[in-house]
This record gives sequence, C-alpha cells and structure tokens, in this order.
Amino acid sequence: MHAETGKAQDRPPTVGGGVDRRALLAGGAVLAAGVGAGLGAGITALARGGDAGRAAAPPPEPSAPFHGDRQAGVTAPQEPATHLLAFDLAPAATSDGRAALRGLLGELTRVLAEAAGGTSTDPRLRGGEPARLSSLVGVGPGAAARLGLNVPPPVLPELPAFPGDRLDPARGGGDLLVQLCAADRWPLTVVAEQVCAAAGAAGAAVRWTQSGFLPRTAAGTTPRNLFGFKDGTANPDEEAARQWVWGPSGPHQHGTVLVYRRIRMDTAAFAALPGDRQDLAMGRRSGDGAPLTGTAEHDEPDIYAKNPDGSYVIPAAAHVRLSSPRLDGGARMLRRGYSYDDGPADKGLLFCAFMRDPAQFTRVQNRLAARDALNPFLAHTASAVAYVLPGAREGAVLGEGLFG
Repeated sequence: MHAETGKAQDRPPTVGGGVDRRALLAGGAVLAAGVGAGLGAGITALARGGDAGRAAAPPPEPSAPFHGDRQAGVTAPQEPATHLLAFDLAPAATSDGRAALRGLLGELTRVLAEAAGGTSTDPRLRGGEPARLSSLVGVGPGAAARLGLNVPPPVLPELPAFPGDRLDPARGGGDLLVQLCAADRWPLTVVAEQVCAAAGAAGAAVRWTQSGFLPRTAAGTTPRNLFGFKDGTANPDEEAARQWVWGPSGPHQHGTVLVYRRIRMDTAAFAALPGDRQDLAMGRRSGDGAPLTGTAEHDEPDIYAKNPDGSYVIPAAAHVRLSSPRLDGGARMLRRGYSYDDGPADKGLLFCAFMRDPAQFTRVQNRLAARDALNPFLAHTASAVAYVLPGAREGAVLGEGLFG
C-alpha cells in the first residue's frame, strides 16, 4: 500500500484546509491575546452593524509558482484534492508524433501556467479564492520508446506483473500523464477540461481519469488513509531526495519517475479486525502512528528488534517491515498518495510515489506481494509509470529535453 521511506521531511506538507500553518499559528496567537481586551469594543462595533471587532482572516495562500527547475506537482505542499488524467497519443510516424507531442507540451505549459498564476481567461477560474493549483506532466514508456524520446533510464520500463494484481488495462498505462492538485475540486474540473481540449486538438484521446482526496488534518499532523492509519509519515528530505528521487546530474537532474497504483481497500473487513491485530499487520499503532518499536510517529522503525521470546516486535509480515528502506539498501521514495471513493465497493488508495529508478518500487512490491499481512484486504486494480519532466523556466516549455 505504501513504502516506508525513512527520514521525515523537516516541514510536513500542507493538507486539508490548505491554510498556511505559520499564518494560522500567528493568527491564533493574535486572537488569544485580544479576546479579553477587545471583547467590549467588538460587541459595540457589531451593535452598530460594523465589522471593526471581527478578526481579520489570514491572507489566502497563493498558488505554487508554475515555473521553476522542478514541476510543482512534486514539490509544492500537498493539496487536499487531486485529479489524474492519462492520454494515448495519436498513431503517427515518428517525426509527426514528435512534432505533435512537442506542440501539445507547449499548449499544456500555457494552460497550466495560466491556471496556476491566476491569469486564465476562463471566467470560472477568476474572482474566487486562489485555486492553489499545482501540476505535473509526464510521459509513459510506450510513447518514450515509440518516439525515441530522451528519458532516463535509456528505456523507461513498464512495471512487471506482480502476484495478486487485478489490473484493468483501461484504468492504467498511457502515453502522457497529467496530475492536477488544488485546494478543492472546482478548479480541477475546469483545468482538466482545458487539458482535455488541448490534448484532443493534438489528436490525443483520454485513456483514463481518476479523482482523489485527503482528509482535513490539524496543522503538523499526517493524514490518515481509509484504514484509519496515518499514511505518509516519513518522506526523504532534500539531501536524500537528490540521491533517490531526482535524476542524476545533467538534462534529467530535475526530473523523476512516477509510479502510480490504484489500490482497492476492503475497509469493512479490515475494520472488523481487533485493534491490536490491525497494528500488528501494519507495524504501527493506529492511535498515534508510532512504529511498534517506538513511542512517537516519526521514530524510525527498528525492524530487527525482538521480543523476549525471539519473535520480531514488528512482525515479519508487517507492512512497515517489508517496505523498510533497510531491506533495500537504504533506497527511499517520495510518497504523495490520495484516497479515492468510487462507490461502496470501490474505495481505497491512489499510491503516487516518485523515485529515480522504478526498479526500486519493483523490489518493494515483490516483497509486499509475497507476504504482506495487508494483502487479504488489498487489490491492485490499476498501474502506470511516467517520466515526470523537469520544470520549465519562465519563457520555456515543458519537455524541451525530450527531443534532444
């Protein structure tokens, strides 16, 4: 379901309501200091029909800048709503296909930059609260091979089949993948419409779409998945990300690889387990998110600690143990997952993880598929891989390095 990634980020991502935490804390301090002194004045002002006694709302959080070395859909604070779209490019000769893709990437750069910057001419994106839109664009293995695109590694691989997979081809794969994230669903719907129009004009067809969400969480806390456990506790910091997430020095330095898995979760069956059995299956305590070997959420799990009888404190089949970086040479991935709900019998996790080499995911997933205690409650129903392009500087276009 997710991979433990070791060292936590210094600043957890913003989720839920999306209000900047520092602004929220500062605003709370001001309110607390002014409750006694301002109460009488506030009542007087309200009696006059004014709003002088009303606390000023914190300024709305701006959208992440679109332009930069890396795409904001990977680096910006994680927003509570997401929408993924995958497209199949039109069949064409290699030269024509490359030209069509180059033109489409130019149009997507314009659409996404305008939406993120608040300069879109679409009236539905103007006049309201900032959308806080961030996005990413990536190319799939089929397009990379067919069009001879310059992506790392030399051939971007499809994921292999894993035991227990129940993949629906219509829900996975694709030549071009776009992920949109925002403060709420409204701007996602509008921008997705614009993205689809640009793709259609270039002869591309929608292959699949998928929406997801995060729960509202208190400032500084980790969101929970639909099993009720905190998901995304540990992500690599910048130093570790340079080694394991971002590409090597050169034209791919600010690119990465996205592995996407749509994982249906049997929430009712899992909820029927006693709480201690849930904790043992996960390797963490549901209440505070701490590993079974620790006392706090961000303690690193000690997968080698044993009980007096010689058994592992974190059981051999626990999800946290099998996905530990200690079993994979320290390799870590950046997780930015979402929940989804497509009906009573189809809800679960949209696993979105970023890494330099997708072989890392293959190693972890093979271990999980073989013996994960969560397997009876999970079904992987869709899968995709995409090379996430480096960002575009002001005046540049996404994907310029693909055609070198």
